[in-house]
Amino acid sequence: MTKNKSRCGFVALLGAPNAGKSTLMNALVGSKISIVTHKVQTTRTRFVGIALHEKSQMIFVDTPGIFEPKKRLERAMVSAAWAGAGDADVIVLLVDAERRIDDNTRRIIEGLKEAGKKAILAINKIDTIRRDSLLSLTQELNEAADFSETLLISALKGDGLEDLKDVITGCLPEGPWLYPEDQMTDITERMLAAEVTREKFFLRLHQELPYAATVETESWQEKKDGSVRIEQVIYVERDTQKAIVIGKGGRSLKEIGKMAREELEEMLDRRVHLFIFVKVRKNWSDDKERYENMGLDWVE
Repeated sequence: MTKNKSRCGFVALLGAPNAGKSTLMNALVGSKISIVTHKVQTTRTRFVGIALHEKSQMIFVDTPGIFEPKKRLERAMVSAAWAGAGDADVIVLLVDAERRIDDNTRRIIEGLKEAGKKAILAINKIDTIRRDSLLSLTQELNEAADFSETLLISALKGDGLEDLKDVITGCLPEGPWLYPEDQMTDITERMLAAEVTREKFFLRLHQELPYAATVETESWQEKKDGSVRIEQVIYVERDTQKAIVIGKGGRSLKEIGKMAREELEEMLDRRVHLFIFVKVRKNWSDDKERYENMGLDWVE
């Protein structure tokens, strides 16, 4: 390995739903580019985050959580996750220390074995369990698979992330950077805005709204005063879901819009005029065009 040469490569973050992949990628990149909620399966497609470490450029792919899919959307999400792993130079398997080795984690380990892929093991949320439990979990995981490295981290608190960067960059191939030095993601502003709003309605309606909802940015208009006018649509599958999103007297939708607008203004560093509409599109999760808009492959 030549230390003075630049390195660049793709790093897939794999894990069960809610293992902390989005939190980890945001921490490694140093900016929020993937939504984070306490609900599982909120990441639906592959997001790319770009981080620099010494002379290396790490291109992180935050994939949907891998689980046993039952519906078409779920199958597309899991397919996107495995595709991200297949294209990567480095794979990081993230395991939630609190949940230990659940069925989804076992499924990922077996999938990696079948594909002949070796991964870096990162045990996350280490601040939430006792040291003896952590040691037994580490031993159990390393008996289950042959990992190239094992690291103990807390994505939320930043513990162990510098060590993780060191290990990842040591595995990257030598070569020129693929993105400009100041670029943090390849996500368009329109998609990022839609993801921000989707995060807010998950946070606002986590007990009431099922996963059968999505957000699309339909209009992005640059104003002469430097502000931007954004029009978005929240698509749901039933009228009852529409009523939940809007809320009594429009309160829920106003709160979602307020939270999304405030975050977008901070991210874009300018004034945002955000208009959100709610529409019923029955069985949108079986609409091929919606998958294209989300960057997902149509899976039969």
